Amino acid sequence: MIAVWQEDQIHTLFALEGESEIFSMIASIARDFGFDHCAYGLRMPLPLTQPKVAMFNNYPQAWQRQYQAQNYLAADPTVQHGMRSLLPVVWSENLFSSARELWEDARSFGLEVGWAQSSRDINGVGGMLTLARSGEPISAAELRAKGQQMSLLAQIAHMAMSQRLTPKMFPESQVQLSPREIEVLRWTGDGKTSGEISDILNISERTVNFHIGNAITKLNTPNKTAAVVRAALLGMLS
Repeated sequence: MIAVWQEDQIHTLFALEGESEIFSMIASIARDFGFDHCAYGLRMPLPLTQPKVAMFNNYPQAWQRQYQAQNYLAADPTVQHGMRSLLPVVWSENLFSSARELWEDARSFGLEVGWAQSSRDINGVGGMLTLARSGEPISAAELRAKGQQMSLLAQIAHMAMSQRLTPKMFPESQVQLSPREIEVLRWTGDGKTSGEISDILNISERTVNFHIGNAITKLNTPNKTAAVVRAALLGMLS
């Protein structure tokens, strides 16, 4: 059962208007958990080649500049873990074995201890919360005492931030396709031509193309193949 203070935090987070205010509250809760710093990143599922990303953190400014200048995002093993798994991960030398320079750099800025967990919603939007500090390592006892609450924070942080940012960064996620448009896109995704879909659904080929054209326009894609991909990534075809 969620504690009363957690219920209050949830209601407050979702009542806040802007993402900066939401992050400030997340950082405040992180301090209550014993972490001086936190970071939250949101990743859209599209474009496939360069997905849109939003990042918030209260790390030292010098470290933020260093992280960006060295393009550490591409090598960060916590980010790579979060792309593969929704399980939390604790920073360790073994975790950063493939990114030693990043590990040593982070420690030089006082970021010696960390914990991270990713989340994902039905639109394919991914997020990751990282809690960090200097000094005392995260013990098994601390994880037993706080781990569930930290994971809950990661989830509600993602829900609150995604609710505010997704409509701005990924407006196509708000699109509503008609049942017939969805049906036509499903068959298109299975490799059927407009003529074959016409026979399957017992409608004219012109009607099939009409529905495909509507879906292309709604999803803001250049062609029907891209429309199928986008609709599938948004969970519209499942």
